[in-house]
Amino acid sequence: MTHGKVTVRVAAVEYQDIRSTVSTNGKVESVSDYQASAMMPGTVTKLFVEVGQKVSAGQELIRMDDSDQLSRVASAQANVAAAEATLQNMKRGGTTAETLSASNDLQAAQLQKQQAASALTSLQNLEAKGAASANEVVAAQQKLQDAETRLAAVQSRRTGTYGASDLVTQEAQVAQARIALQAAESALGGVDIRSPMAGTVYSVPVQEHDFVPGGGVLLNVADLTRLHVRAFFDEPEIGKLAVGQPVKIVWDAKPGESWHGHILQAPATIIPYGTRNIGECVISVDDAQDDLLPNTNVTVTVITKEKAHVLSVPREALHTAGQSDFVYKVVNGRLLKTPVQLGVVNLTQVEITGGLVEGDTVALDATTEAELRDGLEVKAQP
Repeated sequence: MTHGKVTVRVAAVEYQDIRSTVSTNGKVESVSDYQASAMMPGTVTKLFVEVGQKVSAGQELIRMDDSDQLSRVASAQANVAAAEATLQNMKRGGTTAETLSASNDLQAAQLQKQQAASALTSLQNLEAKGAASANEVVAAQQKLQDAETRLAAVQSRRTGTYGASDLVTQEAQVAQARIALQAAESALGGVDIRSPMAGTVYSVPVQEHDFVPGGGVLLNVADLTRLHVRAFFDEPEIGKLAVGQPVKIVWDAKPGESWHGHILQAPATIIPYGTRNIGECVISVDDAQDDLLPNTNVTVTVITKEKAHVLSVPREALHTAGQSDFVYKVVNGRLLKTPVQLGVVNLTQVEITGGLVEGDTVALDATTEAELRDGLEVKAQP
């Protein structure tokens, strides 16, 4: 009686929970992260922490060699002192030696003027008595004039050695020297590195006695209970994403474990990424407990749609022709092409919103190479 019948696998139309998902890759990022870097080239003197260790705010993490920084601070302090001393000397008209020399020159010029004036007075008295010639008086007058000119020059040098522009220039040098000192003191403070936050040390790429160039990374601290994932979805899937959708996160390094979160920020634009056009999505990790590390590559699965207790069939039962969807219902040992209306569709299940009822049987595929068609006589195999 079964001769000529095609054996087909079948499934019952039944109520099930169904969900539609989209999966992609992403990278874990810390919401609160501190990366310690070497402010200047130097050697690691002491490491106080190790990977996985919890630290508190202000706790010492690492210490660099401070001998070079101490030398830089001392040199900067000396430069500041020299610049300030020069400025003060300029305001007083020169150094102590220069001031003393100018004072001596002034006294000598004043004495010379007094002597020339006294000599002129004496010669003028003698000329009145006929004891001195007119030429001698003229010569004395010239000497007095020369003495007055020299006195004026000495006084001018003493009061005008440095002008306003000279003082402005020196004041700028003092300010520059002070800034250099502040930078040196800051660098000295940077040799003793402390954590600005409470968290977990998750990366220490250096060891004690390693030489680290300026800007080199020393270690990383993060709050591993506050993480998010930056995920990259292909352009055709972006329209399915929305803020708040639940997400499952898995990491290959910990098979069997998973984390859960939700979309914080849906893609706002399309960007090229290699050969792909993608949208960037930010996903919170809601149940991180120091067991997921920043910078790890993970797989995220977003639940875009979810329905409970809906009529459904396996995805294998669904066929499409143009804009029409249909299944082959098994009725009295024959296939009956039956149009259906769909709801949520995922990789394994299809929600049926019309065309079938609970308890109907649909064909999945033939156990041979026979092609399913309307009216085909079949033998059902669960």
